[in-house]
Amino acid sequence: MQTHLTALLFLLPLLSNALPAQDPNSNPNAQSQTQNEIQITPKQIETIAPKSKSCDSAPSKDECATAAQAAPAISASFNKYKVHSRAEQAAVIGLMAFESGDFKSNRNHSPGVPGQGTRNMQSPTYNQKYAASLPDIADAAKQASDADKVLDLLVKNKEYDFGSGAWFLTTQCEEDVRKRLQSGSEEGWKAYIRDCVGTEANGERREYWERAVNALG
Repeated sequence: MQTHLTALLFLLPLLSNALPAQDPNSNPNAQSQTQNEIQITPKQIETIAPKSKSCDSAPSKDECATAAQAAPAISASFNKYKVHSRAEQAAVIGLMAFESGDFKSNRNHSPGVPGQGTRNMQSPTYNQKYAASLPDIADAAKQASDADKVLDLLVKNKEYDFGSGAWFLTTQCEEDVRKRLQSGSEEGWKAYIRDCVGTEANGERREYWERAVNALG
């Protein structure tokens, strides 16, 4: 009996070392949360907006964002506003890429409406609404002397700058438009552009949307 006990005591440390180590990341709930996170990659952004590989040709370098910079900011916006539909994601990214010139601008520099901008190139009216929804700049935006000052508050924060597309979709588009868009059809995309964004669903915008659909699968 003493011999068997001694042998067992000798084997216990070996058996303990043989057990698989507990991975702190192996929590099923944690894995589920990670899998549910939306991840847009720089490669996908480059496919949608080919000129976003670099800022070499950007008219204003301080406004330009590369695909590597845009991807995590866009991913964060989809997670924040719970845009889980790939069809909706494609429409929003395609619109932002077109409006910002492949993410090279976040202000309207052509003669037009002062204060128009963010990557979604929103009008000042929507920028004011958007800023009012963001607690840490809402008061400053309310007290801003003009539309350009409101835009300044938005574009200096990358999260807010790139978050405008997802915010607009989820707060300004009618549910019927979103349902049609979620179908993934061209008619659904046209409804989003015409009935919510309020602009022409022309060939250039469609090209960006088509690339986005292909990139996101």
